[in-house]
Amino acid sequence: MAFYKSPEAYYRFPERTMTELLNCHHCGESLQGKKYIQKDAQPCCIKCYEKFIANSCAECKKPIGCDSKELHHNGRYWHENCFHCYHCSRSLANDSFSIKNERIVCNKCLPRTDNSTCQSCKRAIKPGTKSFEYGGSHWHERCFTCHRCLKEIGSESFVPKGDEIYCVSCNEKKFAKHCGHCRKAITSGGVNYRDEPWHTECFVCKTCRKQLAGQRFTAHENSVYCVECYSNFIAKKCGACHKPVTGFGGAEVVTYEDRQWHTECFKCKKCYCSLTNKRFVTHSRDVYCTDCGKNL
Repeated sequence: MAFYKSPEAYYRFPERTMTELLNCHHCGESLQGKKYIQKDAQPCCIKCYEKFIANSCAECKKPIGCDSKELHHNGRYWHENCFHCYHCSRSLANDSFSIKNERIVCNKCLPRTDNSTCQSCKRAIKPGTKSFEYGGSHWHERCFTCHRCLKEIGSESFVPKGDEIYCVSCNEKKFAKHCGHCRKAITSGGVNYRDEPWHTECFVCKTCRKQLAGQRFTAHENSVYCVECYSNFIAKKCGACHKPVTGFGGAEVVTYEDRQWHTECFKCKKCYCSLTNKRFVTHSRDVYCTDCGKNL
């Protein structure tokens, strides 16, 4: 049973001498000739009472003022007009009631609460009604919808995210990473390249279309190539042996103007001494040490 609880009696302060004047304990406003409430032996104006002291209604969440009737039960408080059945809205201020799932319910509506409660609308799911269950929660068929597009999921696949449910399409649009090549959602697997996700089947050599996941590759002008295709079609050829100069495996490369050489191939055309880190001269696109270059 709920019990009425009247707020502390309020008084109209009679005219007194200046030495007997009282002020509100909270705001300091004079209570001369005004109503006030005595709370813990401290005077309080009506405004401060409702702001700082009054209980909040468990139903409407507003303060229960000193002019309102207040009901309380198990440490919770209600306005008299807010104390009604959750299902049929009948006033229970002077009637018996029960508490079910923290809701006030009249005895007539109580049997309805013995059914499962819909996770979405919080209303009972009547026996024989089509419903869905997942993770210990229940939904009416009409309430089991995608949180994003509000489409009924029915028997379709869905993805739970905390307390929210998403259809597969909306989950991909909202949460999935998208491939740097085809821009479609990546639902599983994939590779990362330059801090961007790719489908494994999209991360391929530009020339031969071979998948490069787990393979050696190199990039050229925003495209990726396998070792073979880069060597055959992109890499410059050595100025001496005419084989591709790739730099793979950390191999050192010598570059001069628009030409490149393998380090081991960068030798004097005449005496074959290594010219790596040495001065040299060129003649007819060949390189020579400074000594041999004097006799050209």
